[in-house]
Amino acid sequence: MTSSVPILDAMGVRVVEAVPGRAVAELPAEPNRNHFGVAYAGSLYSVAEMLGGVLAMATFDLGGELAGMVPLVKESTIRFRRPAVGVVRATAELADAEVERVRRDALATGKGEFVLDATLTNASGEVVATTTGTYQVRRLG
Repeated sequence: MTSSVPILDAMGVRVVEAVPGRAVAELPAEPNRNHFGVAYAGSLYSVAEMLGGVLAMATFDLGGELAGMVPLVKESTIRFRRPAVGVVRATAELADAEVERVRRDALATGKGEFVLDATLTNASGEVVATTTGTYQVRRLG
C-alpha cells in the first residue's frame, strides 16, 4: 500500500498489520519531525488516514466479488492529544457486522460507506491523536 502512494514511502510509513477488519501502521520519527522536534501534524494525519485504504484492501474482496471498486476517503478529522516523540503507531478496526453491511451495500448500490476511528499512540502506549474518517469502497465513473 505505501509504495502505491509515494509520499508515504518518503515518510517511512510501514504497514505492520493488514488483516480483515484491522489495519496497523507505524510512522518513524525521521523524517517526520517538525521545527519543535515532535511529530509533524501532517505526518500524523497521513498515517491515520491511509489506514482506511489499507483496511479496505485487506477486508473487502476488491479483486473478486467487489472487483473494480476502490477505497476512497470522503471526510476525516483529527484531534491531537499530546506531542508525539519517536515512533507512532496508528491502529484502526472495523467490526465484522459493519464489514458485512458495507459489503452488502457495495454489491447492491455500487458503493459501501463506513466510518473508521483510528488511534495513534507513542512507544509508551499513550494516545497522541485520534481520527475519525468516513470512507467508501465504490466504483469510479
